[in-house]
Amino acid sequence: MTSLKEICRGLPLNPLPENRGRRKGIPHAPVRTPNLTAQEKKLALRNALRYFPPDIQKKLVLEFAEELRLYGHIYMYRFFPDIEMRAYPIEDYPCKSKSAAAIMLMIMNNLDPSVAQFPQELVTYGGNGQVFSNWAQFWLAMQYLSEMTEEQTLVMYSGHPLGLFPSHRYAPRLVITNGMVIPNYSSRDEYEKMFALGVTMYGQMTAGSYCYIGPQGIVHGTVLTVLNAGRRYLKAEDLSGKVFVTSGLGGMSGAQAKAAVIAGCVGIIAEVDEAALMKRYKQGWLMEISNNLDHCIARLRDARKNKIALSLGYHGNVVDLWERLAYELDTTGELLADLGSDQTSCHNPFSGGYYPVQLGFEEAKQLLSTNPGKFRTLVQESLRRHVAAINRLTDKGMFFWDYGNAFLLEAQRAGADVEKKGANKTEFRYPSYVQHIMGDIFSLGFGPFRWVCTSGDPQDLATTDSIAMSVLEDSIRRGVSTSVKQQYNDNIRWIREAGRHSLVVGSQARILYSDQRGRVSIAIAINRAIAEGRIKAPVVLSRDHHDVSGTDSPYRETSNIYDGSAFCADMAVQNFVGDAFRGATWVALHNGGGVGWGEVINGGFGLVLDGSTEAEERAKMMLSWDVSNGVARRCWSGNDYAYETICQAMKDNAALKVTLPQKVVDENILEQALKS
Repeated sequence: MTSLKEICRGLPLNPLPENRGRRKGIPHAPVRTPNLTAQEKKLALRNALRYFPPDIQKKLVLEFAEELRLYGHIYMYRFFPDIEMRAYPIEDYPCKSKSAAAIMLMIMNNLDPSVAQFPQELVTYGGNGQVFSNWAQFWLAMQYLSEMTEEQTLVMYSGHPLGLFPSHRYAPRLVITNGMVIPNYSSRDEYEKMFALGVTMYGQMTAGSYCYIGPQGIVHGTVLTVLNAGRRYLKAEDLSGKVFVTSGLGGMSGAQAKAAVIAGCVGIIAEVDEAALMKRYKQGWLMEISNNLDHCIARLRDARKNKIALSLGYHGNVVDLWERLAYELDTTGELLADLGSDQTSCHNPFSGGYYPVQLGFEEAKQLLSTNPGKFRTLVQESLRRHVAAINRLTDKGMFFWDYGNAFLLEAQRAGADVEKKGANKTEFRYPSYVQHIMGDIFSLGFGPFRWVCTSGDPQDLATTDSIAMSVLEDSIRRGVSTSVKQQYNDNIRWIREAGRHSLVVGSQARILYSDQRGRVSIAIAINRAIAEGRIKAPVVLSRDHHDVSGTDSPYRETSNIYDGSAFCADMAVQNFVGDAFRGATWVALHNGGGVGWGEVINGGFGLVLDGSTEAEERAKMMLSWDVSNGVARRCWSGNDYAYETICQAMKDNAALKVTLPQKVVDENILEQALKS
């Protein structure tokens, strides 16, 4: 078994570790089909061998060629470390810098088998969200981090550690870019080739920025989405007896089962991959499982009638589930579903993110590797059936929303009936959850703030929970608007029940949808608790890239931007740059994430609180910008909530001055001007 000290010594070359190939008994990424030419295959091998001295290249090149042939990518399985991959307490990492040790902890958490979707292929979630492109990069990055001082910065190019560069103690210790491809070449097909060549990488959101915290990272947002969907569509505060139907139990989608129960409804979640389904069941995130639709329908009816909070995992294709619900409607007149969505990895539909209903899971995987063209045809046919069944149910009163996974976008491309007549190109027959449910929350400045206790001690996490709850309760006492108060009350409920729901998978982490005031106040309070010794070790602050300011995504995060700028990425890029010089410990900027490669620009950060006065000042400055940037942009686009929020922020901070939009009071002047 390899130790952390050995991990930090760099690539193990003398002797070479045994090549044990793909491990059995763990899930693996789908085979990729990059369609490389003979010359491109040589280039992929040459690029991979750059990490190794000439005397061992002849030995490695044969196995790298075999990986490329069998799996469509060179993962370097020989160098998969023989260590229990997990987030170790920060004191265990042999480092010169506490910030570097915190980053190492976060990297290892992203690759923890209990957290990662395909750990041997370095995929954390989403089917293709990479931490690194190959295992040589992991070893080099860990070595650099162990050697780093407070006057160096590690630069990462799409998984590749470019090196340690001299900087200064106020600069970020780590700067990450993933998938920064020239726009005209940022197509899905080009990506497959470039990833196979080892020159770019799809980091999803928090996979490639080392900030993933397991399915808890999305469960709070999913709870808020389901609760607010009930309020908006069903006019209900109490969701007991209401049925939510969806799909996906993977890295991100796995949160849906837990969220349904916390929200108090009946959740039926389809999953084709038995390994993913069993993983969530064993972790306690899924209450029951069944591969029998008759049983699922009977269980649904019983839970609905008796108002039992339930998460039931259906092992099968979600299209079969939707079509069965449509059949029940047609034969009995009974509408069994109230709310519906989808969390298949539809951002990656033709490479294993979506499996067609016409084939079983294993048969579909085989077809994907042998005949990707046929697989693509079946996926698009399946999407048309998928939508047809949903349309049948919504016509009778069910409410459906797109969960930002490119489901409606890919369904539209497949020819499914999702068009919204007279709408702009970011709108479909059904709304994005940002457009109807979460967009106003973003405009109020609320988003998925999170923290990780690097001691690894659950008691530290409990202390931070208590601190966060006290901060929110104090904010309510001091006075907030009605809309903000509702969010704070939802957050207090979330924190109060967090321990009971056993949300921790991997690192001792917590997510909390919070606004600017809440984030800054919680950060200050946690930092002071570290200084006082009430928390034993530093705490890493972060957030999902899916946030107020972090992501420009016209089919998700910015789908409720209607001034024509939804396809512009200034906000996410400015956020990355602004976080870097305002105190972030590390920053990341990605192409892709959520709805897919070429569809999104997004970024994130990590900020280490160590109890120092300097850490408090960094937190105040950086967290304020990290929220206000996006609120100001949403205000300028015409959102009333954002207008009110940024005006309040300017009152609170005289140094903040934002350009406010003037409304066109008389719309008739536009028509008159165009006629003249």
